[in-house]
Amino acid sequence: MLETKQLRKSFKDGGTETHVLKGVDFLANDGEFISIMGRSGAGKSTFLYQMSLLDDPTGGEVIIDGHDTHLMTPEEKMHFRLRKFGYVFQDYALLPELTAVENVALPLMMAGKTKQQAYKEAEVALTRMKLGHRLGNLPSQLSGGEQQRTSIARAVAHTPKILFADEPTANLDNESSRIVMDIFKELHAAGQTIIMVTHEEEFAKQAERIVRLDDGRITSDERMRSV
Repeated sequence: MLETKQLRKSFKDGGTETHVLKGVDFLANDGEFISIMGRSGAGKSTFLYQMSLLDDPTGGEVIIDGHDTHLMTPEEKMHFRLRKFGYVFQDYALLPELTAVENVALPLMMAGKTKQQAYKEAEVALTRMKLGHRLGNLPSQLSGGEQQRTSIARAVAHTPKILFADEPTANLDNESSRIVMDIFKELHAAGQTIIMVTHEEEFAKQAERIVRLDDGRITSDERMRSV
């Protein structure tokens, strides 16, 4: 499903160059739920951004579903993201002026759905997240947990090949975090491939594999339970 080969990422600040990823080889199979862990600055989120085509690596390859993504144009990558990926971020990334259903429907319309179809699928996704009664609410009218569930609905409404989550429980209380992780486990049980960055060991252990990064390299890859 997803493979990286000698993936490298550096950032330049004036005359200083910081090497964040230092040749990462990684393979995720279809249907796996993988947690990526590591101390602050280990390169977790940078790694996720390269895999999910939200940023371009300095070197190496990202191969997704048989596609060599380094050969794609920026426009091709954008359309690939819209069709193939779902994203969940720790800050929810909802548009504040749009209602919950509008936030979920927008990327569906960007991917080519009609407005009627997009809103229908958005309602189904939000209802699946137990938010059918919040369709017309703005993000400011939702709790943190409800906002994150809205962002998950947006991420999975188009049935993505891979769901990427960057610290999805970081800004949530314990109960909301538990609900989010229960949703992830339900999605995984239904066959969803999930790659999640987290610093919380308790939630990382709910995945099938824990991949640990340190100083821009994978230091361990542990399988928690059989598929």
